Order: sequence, then structure tokens, then C-alpha cells
Amino acid sequence: MDTNQIADGLIQYLMLVGLLTFHEFGHAWTAWKCGDDTARLQGRVSLNPVVHMDLIGTVVLPLMMIFLSPGISRFMIGWAKPVPVNPYNLNQPRRDDILVTLAGPVMNLILAVLLVALARVGILFHSAAIPELCVQAAALSLLLCFFNLIPIPPLDGSQVMRVVTNMSYETYAGLARYGFIAVIIVLQIPAVRYTLSAATYGTLGLLLRIFGVN
Repeated sequence: MDTNQIADGLIQYLMLVGLLTFHEFGHAWTAWKCGDDTARLQGRVSLNPVVHMDLIGTVVLPLMMIFLSPGISRFMIGWAKPVPVNPYNLNQPRRDDILVTLAGPVMNLILAVLLVALARVGILFHSAAIPELCVQAAALSLLLCFFNLIPIPPLDGSQVMRVVTNMSYETYAGLARYGFIAVIIVLQIPAVRYTLSAATYGTLGLLLRIFGVN
């Protein structure tokens, strides 16, 4: 791996950390507005990346993708420390639980739209670097959006499945304890990677056409 690949990977990593920070902020802020201040009291309604970082999902896995798998940085993924939510504090527990869960992926979708719009602004000002970086970040944001919808703990899709199936919190906590191992294994399945890629770049292509970014 040459220095250019490492530099590109590290840029992607910084983008990932920033996007994960907004993702978790979305969860924490929504929980607060829905009546649960658990995350707020723990300092999680914050855009400080440090309070959201998870050793495996935010540090180990993404950096392994950079340094141990050349060329995979285009498919860099990860997760942050789950936001604590006390469902008994929510105004309407079942509805709000789903709203809080989906707030993270929705935040990533909103960020992707804003980044593509910023890329368009960069083009108008004849900048080459800004559109390229914005489109890269938008693609990564969309990947995080769809990745987090996979129904495996600790990902958001599993929280939705917990609510829909009325799974107990104790059972879910037991599954989530080793969920990151299942996530890593599932990501080795070509069909899963293809589906994530198709959803990510299909949506990105649509946004690029809407904003006229070539």
C-alpha cells in the first residue's frame, strides 16, 4: 500500500468519524425530544466525536479496512457507541422507540443530500476538490444509512425488529453482546456487499442527477 492509498484511507476515516458523530447525535437528540433525557445527561447530545466512539466499530474495524485490505476503503463502514435510551421515559414508547432508532439513518440521508448540494455549489465556483470530497462523503453517508438498517445488533435495523417483534430488552441485550461478530461475518457475504453497494450508489446517482452534479 503506497502513501496515496493510506492518505485516501485516512481521509475516508475522518469522514466516517464525522458522519458517525452526526448519526449518534441524531439518536440522542430525538430521544431527548421524545421525552427521554438519559443520553443528554450522559453528554451524548453532542457533536464531539469522542463521546460517541466505539473501540471496535469506530476504531479497530475501519482502520483494519485501511491498512489490511488495500482498495477496500471505498467500502469503509463502522458504528459508534449505542446511545442509551430508557423507553419508559418516552412519551409514546412504541412509536418513539422507532423514531429514535431511525433518526440515525435519516440523519445520514439528510447529510448526503446536503453534501451533494454543497458539491453543486463547489462546481458553480469552479472548484475541483470540494465537489470530489463532498461526493465521497455523501457516498459514505449513504452507505452508513443502509448499513445501519441491517437487522443485526448493534445496528439500528435490529432495534426496529425488536420493537416489531415485541422482543424483550433482556433477550435483545443478550444478542447484542456478540452482535458485532455477526456483523463482520455477514459483511463477508458477497450478496450483502452487493446489495449495500447497489442501494448506496443507486441513491447517490439519483441525488447527483437531481442536483446536476456530473
